[in-house]
Amino acid sequence: MRSPALLLTAALLVGAAAFGVTRLQSGANAQTAAVQQVAVPALPPAAEPAPSTPGPVESEPAPEPSPEPEPVAPTPVPVPPTPEVTPAPPPTAPTRVLPARASVPGVRHEYQRLNNCGPVTIGMALSRWGGSLNQYDIAPKLKPSGGDVNVSPDELAAFARAQGMDVHLARGGDRTLLRSLLASGFPVIVETWFVTPDSGGMGHYRLLTGYDDAAGQFSALDSYLGPLRMEYAKFDELWRSFGRTFLIVTPPSKRAALAAVLDWRADRTQEQAGVLRVAEREAARRNDAVGFLTLGQAQLDAGDARAAARTFDRAFAAAPDRTLDPTRPAWVQGGLPWRALWYSFGPLEAYTRTGQYARVLTLTGAVLRSVPTHEEAHYWRARALTGLGRTAEAQAAYREALRLRPGFEEARTRLSAL
Repeated sequence: MRSPALLLTAALLVGAAAFGVTRLQSGANAQTAAVQQVAVPALPPAAEPAPSTPGPVESEPAPEPSPEPEPVAPTPVPVPPTPEVTPAPPPTAPTRVLPARASVPGVRHEYQRLNNCGPVTIGMALSRWGGSLNQYDIAPKLKPSGGDVNVSPDELAAFARAQGMDVHLARGGDRTLLRSLLASGFPVIVETWFVTPDSGGMGHYRLLTGYDDAAGQFSALDSYLGPLRMEYAKFDELWRSFGRTFLIVTPPSKRAALAAVLDWRADRTQEQAGVLRVAEREAARRNDAVGFLTLGQAQLDAGDARAAARTFDRAFAAAPDRTLDPTRPAWVQGGLPWRALWYSFGPLEAYTRTGQYARVLTLTGAVLRSVPTHEEAHYWRARALTGLGRTAEAQAAYREALRLRPGFEEARTRLSAL
């Protein structure tokens, strides 16, 4: 889980995994409705005991004084006109009859330690194809900084590719696609929202391994809760917070088989057009912050930064959903959950590309107020400072991002260009 640093105890997981889930369920109706705990294996022998405070991740870094960015009038910059996207409907393919239930074999479960849901989940996905790496092998590469609260889907994909695997990473998945992939033997990493009674809402990866239409549930391996089942509708509500992002890891030998399941989605242009079309419909129907966040990201991916920035404005202006954000601090403003920008950087990119640099400084300042070690916030802050001509400050921000993540190539490239 990519969240404040809450520690997970081996004793809790070995002796009272069910109690831990019950406690979680008693405090957060949104989460308990979404999952049903099943029998889970004990911690692997190599796991180390953690301090006694239970939780999916390490405790949130202690807030350090961070000066609020001074108001700076945005410097308009020319934004090249972007083509209007008119998505065409995907080609019609023969309807595939799926089994009523399916389960992917050969996947190893592992319980996470110290904010390691990303490293654990990619390791579990690799185990489907014979991988033996665990979080102790993977986390040092994905999270070189102990205070890293976010391992992005792109970072997971890059790690899997470095292991010689193919990766399909996209937004806009749906239930039929997930069932088709699982019925074909492909486990699917999904990025979802996760709510706890003590720490509130945060991002969390899960690995889907099966489904049961009669029960209306997906089976998942959760690095915090263990093996579990999630009701279709409740799962989708948690999944939509990240635009229904999904990631499939396969060996090159499965490339043709995966493309056959993805069908028109195997073509990135058609997939992107489909994501935009669905996001437009859902934003109009739901009229909420999550819908506007998803639509803004789809517009940005299609190359329309101006439209994306306007849509992100609507996300921030919407009413907050307290079920996603039960521990929202009083100082947080806007409709998005207060940790949303720990994981989703579309608004920062859109505002940077449209010259709204003061807005970027304000938003990144809020992130760094909670997590001073957030390397992506330092990166986008540097981009905004560069646009304002504050070169020395931009260089310092890029260097801090690189200190926190030495492999942050975008930061290194832009620093070299200054």
